Amino acid sequence: MAGGKGGVRARTAYMGFAAFGAFWGVWGASVPAIRAQAELGDGQLGTALLFVGAGALPAMLVTGRAVDRWGLRVAAFLLVTLGAVGTLVAVAGRDFWSLSAGLALLGASSGAADVAINAAAASAERASGRPVITRAHGTFSAMVVVGSLSAGLLLGGLGVPVVVPFLLVAAASAGAALAVAADRRTVSIAEDVVPGAAGAARGRHVVRLFPLLVVGGLGALAFAVENAHQSWGAVYLADVADAGPALASAGPAVFAAVVALTRFAAGALGSRYVTVVLISGAVTAAAGTLLVSGARSVPVVLLGLALAAAGTAVLFPTLMGVVAAQVGEAARGRATSVVATVAYLGFLAGPVYVGRWAETTGLSGAMVAVAALAVALAALSWPALRTAVPTGSPWERADLHHAEKISGRTP
Repeated sequence: MAGGKGGVRARTAYMGFAAFGAFWGVWGASVPAIRAQAELGDGQLGTALLFVGAGALPAMLVTGRAVDRWGLRVAAFLLVTLGAVGTLVAVAGRDFWSLSAGLALLGASSGAADVAINAAAASAERASGRPVITRAHGTFSAMVVVGSLSAGLLLGGLGVPVVVPFLLVAAASAGAALAVAADRRTVSIAEDVVPGAAGAARGRHVVRLFPLLVVGGLGALAFAVENAHQSWGAVYLADVADAGPALASAGPAVFAAVVALTRFAAGALGSRYVTVVLISGAVTAAAGTLLVSGARSVPVVLLGLALAAAGTAVLFPTLMGVVAAQVGEAARGRATSVVATVAYLGFLAGPVYVGRWAETTGLSGAMVAVAALAVALAALSWPALRTAVPTGSPWERADLHHAEKISGRTP
């Protein structure tokens, strides 16, 4: 029975991450066209993009309870919503205020979907015993590349309106959502707690906040390094290595492609050797970043980006594997919400961190500062996990006697 549920959840996770990655690939390739449509300068666009984070953070915090209450079907609804909101932004984002409002909605739907599909992957990994989380994140990265290249071809090669790629990815998201919702074997996460008493057990499950914050903090460092490269790789190639537009755009594509390949290859490790994987990944990311910081030619910069990508690729999926192993199904959504929200702060801060350092030391110095974050993650991983996952100290507790009494199992 667990294997069947695990299979259903694995399909939900893979389809969800595929749709999510395709959406963000399309978005990344469409930003220049959307900026031109809204007639914004770089400064205005940067300010408008802050609304993505403003919408995402509160949505991520509240989505976990919805997942715990209604199960994996929440992911289906949120994927449809994300596709619809993306299309709305492409159509209605005609000036600063309309685009900012749309991006706030986009951030909310994206953040909520992020929590739901991560909860699905964690649930599938625990139920099936297979490395679903790492492979699902690999699926996301692969689809970012596919979505970006496809949108680039449609917009640049065929000259279609900017809304067309979003309509296509919205249709793909709706298809994935329908497949999840139509599967009769899809079950609520909470049903695994106490049969016949899911609601009672759910209400009595309390998750310790401290270990979730610790893991989320490590995830924030990982995401800060990852998004620093993803956001500034093309700029570094253009400004420091004197790459033309085509070569500069290859930076983010190479980074995402290596992340995807590494995640698929590292999936066989599963949740074993957690500390070793985190430390080696962080050290590899630091080495790649330092290589970038000293590089002045396009091939060497791309090599450094590829090395940094291979290191960062394993970090957040490994941390989510820790959560999957420590938290039961009744509290899966809430635990994922906390970890994902704290980690997302690093995702938002990474590009800003690079920008601030670049103003003072130049982009090469900023890359050294990014490498320092990776070194800090390598140094903190072992003591942080030892503190967060002490032997014999569970992350959650539940009054199962109360649940059984309500369900009629006890007198």
